Amino acid sequence: MKIMEKKKLNILHTPLGPVTALVLNLLIAFALYFLARVEFLLENLSLFADSDFTLASLLTMAHGGYMFDRTAILYTNMLWLVLVLLPWHGKETHAYHLFCKWLFVIVNSITLIINLCDSVYFPYTLRRTTTSVFQEFSGESNLGSIFLTELLRHWYLVLLAGLLIWLMWKLYVMPKTERKFYRFFGQRLSFDLIQLFFLLVSVPLVIGGIRGGLGTGIRPITINNANQYVQRPSECAIVLNTPFALIRTIGKSVFQVPPYYNSIDEAAKVFNPFDHTPANPPSPSDSILTVCRDSIAAPADSLATPNIVILIVESFGREYIGALNSDLDGGTYKGYTPNVDRLIAQSLTFRYSYANGKKSIDGMPSVLCSIPMFVEPFVLTPSSMNTYTGIAGLLAAEGYHTAFFHGANRGSMGFLAFANKIGFQDYFGRQDYETDPRFGGPKDFDTNWGIWDEPFLQYYCTKMSEMKEPFMTALFTVSSHHPFVVPEQYKDVYKEEQLPIHKCIRYTDMAIGRFFEAASRQPWYANTIFVLTSDHTNQSNHDEYRSDIGTFSAPILFFDPSGRLPKGMSEAVAQQIDIMPTLLGILGYDKPYLAFGIDLLQTPAEDTFAVNYLNGTYQYVKNGYVLQFDGTRTRAVYSTSDRTMRHNLAGTIDKALLQQMEKELKAVIYQYMYRMSNDQLMPAP
Repeated sequence: MKIMEKKKLNILHTPLGPVTALVLNLLIAFALYFLARVEFLLENLSLFADSDFTLASLLTMAHGGYMFDRTAILYTNMLWLVLVLLPWHGKETHAYHLFCKWLFVIVNSITLIINLCDSVYFPYTLRRTTTSVFQEFSGESNLGSIFLTELLRHWYLVLLAGLLIWLMWKLYVMPKTERKFYRFFGQRLSFDLIQLFFLLVSVPLVIGGIRGGLGTGIRPITINNANQYVQRPSECAIVLNTPFALIRTIGKSVFQVPPYYNSIDEAAKVFNPFDHTPANPPSPSDSILTVCRDSIAAPADSLATPNIVILIVESFGREYIGALNSDLDGGTYKGYTPNVDRLIAQSLTFRYSYANGKKSIDGMPSVLCSIPMFVEPFVLTPSSMNTYTGIAGLLAAEGYHTAFFHGANRGSMGFLAFANKIGFQDYFGRQDYETDPRFGGPKDFDTNWGIWDEPFLQYYCTKMSEMKEPFMTALFTVSSHHPFVVPEQYKDVYKEEQLPIHKCIRYTDMAIGRFFEAASRQPWYANTIFVLTSDHTNQSNHDEYRSDIGTFSAPILFFDPSGRLPKGMSEAVAQQIDIMPTLLGILGYDKPYLAFGIDLLQTPAEDTFAVNYLNGTYQYVKNGYVLQFDGTRTRAVYSTSDRTMRHNLAGTIDKALLQQMEKELKAVIYQYMYRMSNDQLMPAP
């Protein structure tokens, strides 16, 4: 009889018992989040009347919901997970597991109630609640009565919460172990050792679950990643859950409005991101815009509205480009970019050109939305869920076909979500390339980040030839990136040089050259304006590019095969956030839009500027100086000719000029912080 009892021993009575119970209880938590999401959608169904819910879109949203629920569940149940898997046999008592049950039920009851409450609050904000809500209502004294009123109005949610909590309590699985030693794969092992094994195995699984994956291209998912799974920004709330939104924004209220000005209107008198008319416009004879508009408005048998193509080249710092460093190394520097050098000879470029951030996720908003990185990467902050758009959205509304290309996995770096957010109609990534029979398929994957630049740029050219004109596209390359390798067939062509990245720069430069060679044979080429820049800089072996401002040195060039734009080197200061307003100026776009940059073709060189943020310090480049401002005071001023930034001129610079530069920089910072904090990134209706 005892032998029979042993054979019938339930799995919960084995060393796998706690693990099995843990998995089953986590499934209960997932079910609660799923039901809360269904309730959220039903409660607010009228607000999604314009959404086109198909089976495919619902499945995509369900997948996104699982990703965010997984992170929230693992975060909130972290203590419970540790207690259940604790490798100590003495804990296997009824009292201990009853405590774990209470902990699980209380924690998940709280998250359930938060989700249900937010379904009621959502119509007022059209976004999942973040930690900013505590600041928003910190001065209110009537919250109690408001909460009670809503509680009575939504009595059915109280009943639903009670029912689900009761079911959670009833369905919770209590593990039970009865022996100290077990036969496990033929070995006599102690319970403690087995549990230690499962605890260690669970660590990377939990980390991956919280981050959204463990791949090389994975960054911890944020609320902005919800855009990846939806067609409309408002639908992000369906994919997200409120515990996740709260957790991800704890301590992330990075945009504090400084006391530089008394109001946004006062700051706008100095700098207004919606006013793109220069204070001192150049004369008509000097205005590039006049020439461009005349060309665009030419008769039908002449050039039509131009296509826009933006190449954002990974880590392609200005230092690597020979044509932009003719005086480097005593005039002997050749650089690593012969193809881009030839392109520069036919383009408008800028001697002083800068990135607005230090990461790839900074480059995207800067180039495509004219939004710089201040304090924290914009897309990682709660403000990324504000209402805003970019050049893709603006031109899509004017009849352009817009598409974004990135050779990495779909969704890598959050680019798919961001592209959807700012108005790109199509997205093409690694998976799209690999399924196109005209190209090399999976063998062109670099095993690290994505498709090698050479074949993917050819794919990019081919896909544009299939688009209806006018089109606006942007491409983000991947190959000039750590671990700094090139395709096998090029290892003897691009060998190791002074820095590991140099061979990758040469390879990517070759890929760019081949792209323009292929593009020049396409019918759309002559009617296309090309922009080339980098997302940020990378390895450096020259002191001037290691300086505080030098480390932001990124190329910015405009190339127009039709000759509408001028050629040559401009002495103006340029930055990534100038690209969008400059292109819109060329197109004659005259509707209001937000841009923290300026139109380089309308603005006199002496009025151009650049701004970036480095370790708590704002850097402002203008009037031949680099001003470093810590948010309270100017810490240093350097001449732009002092490339290694060795001579602080703060005590010798003209006081009136210094005050004017501080005033302008403060206005930019104030506008940025105010508009981010108050969701005012769109023109007033």
